Amino acid sequence: MAEPATLEQLRTRLSAIDRELISLIAERQRLSRAVEQAKRATGHATRDYRREREVILAVRQHAEASGVSAEMAEQILRLLIRSSLATQEQARVVATGQGSGRRALVIGGRGKMGRWFTDFLASQGFAVEVADPAGPVEGYAHRADWTDSALDHHLIVVATPLGTTAEVLHALAARRPPGLVIDLASVKTPLRAGLEALKAAGVRVASLHPMFGPNTDLLSGRHVIYIDLGDARALTEAQELFAATMAERVVTGLDEHDRLIAYVLGLSHALNIAFFTALAESGEAAPRLARMSSTTFDAQLEVASRVAEDSPALYFEIQALNDYGTESLSALLFAVERLRATVRSHDAAGFRQMMERGRSYLHTRPQPGREPA
Repeated sequence: MAEPATLEQLRTRLSAIDRELISLIAERQRLSRAVEQAKRATGHATRDYRREREVILAVRQHAEASGVSAEMAEQILRLLIRSSLATQEQARVVATGQGSGRRALVIGGRGKMGRWFTDFLASQGFAVEVADPAGPVEGYAHRADWTDSALDHHLIVVATPLGTTAEVLHALAARRPPGLVIDLASVKTPLRAGLEALKAAGVRVASLHPMFGPNTDLLSGRHVIYIDLGDARALTEAQELFAATMAERVVTGLDEHDRLIAYVLGLSHALNIAFFTALAESGEAAPRLARMSSTTFDAQLEVASRVAEDSPALYFEIQALNDYGTESLSALLFAVERLRATVRSHDAAGFRQMMERGRSYLHTRPQPGREPA
């Protein structure tokens, strides 16, 4: 009868299996690149939801037959699919990008989104130059002051803080650069005069709002909002920058954008700021609350923690510089006051009505993060 394996032998075997798993993941990534080449050659889209569904269902069945949690197997597979899609998307951007050696200037390229756009344009074949007084970005040509440039680039991206962007747009209008100018601001109403000045000067100008953060590696399910400024050629050129990606492109008017963003960003930010402010001022220590936390509390705390770690200056600009910003804040204040009055008056029917109305509203929207079957 064989001697049972020792703890050290078992751990050694587990470590070997971990290495085998990593090797298999690396092989899967190599196959993903080959799949992208085949898709591109045959004109197939990068993402095939029906194929994903078939693969996930098959893995769940195999997991159950093997005595493994089907939910865990699906989570692992979705992570691998996401990684493969990111690999395929990046390969397609490189292969079909719009750069082809053209020159681009990113004003504010050392900032978070500026850096993301710098790398993104470079992956498309643009020769990118960064203009930022904060310093250079490794691997790219740099100048501290963009006004020293001849501005003879094919594309100029303004990725400066919102409070500075309007000034940059006006200054660019005075210089009349021949290339396409785009901004990435989260709020557009403060830029109205600057954008109009560029149009009046005959400059091709487009306004974008990437609805994702600088750590995003896969654009599937993400949105890029384009503001229709009445320049069809510039709008088309700007949209072509993301044509090779899986990002969903949305076109809207300037005022409509800011009115909706007041809820999409302004309201969600305000809700989380109010949440962690109420906690911080409650007198209850965070470790004590953590020991009694619930699933809902933990989920909300996770989102609020990410908000708290972000830029106060950016969040203040989104709240204060949007012409429609107070609309969503007033709606939040009204909702909280209504909830408090309902609870204080022991109005169970009113409370139920609020819950049911919210449930009905939320059921009309697609669930984020869930691919269609």
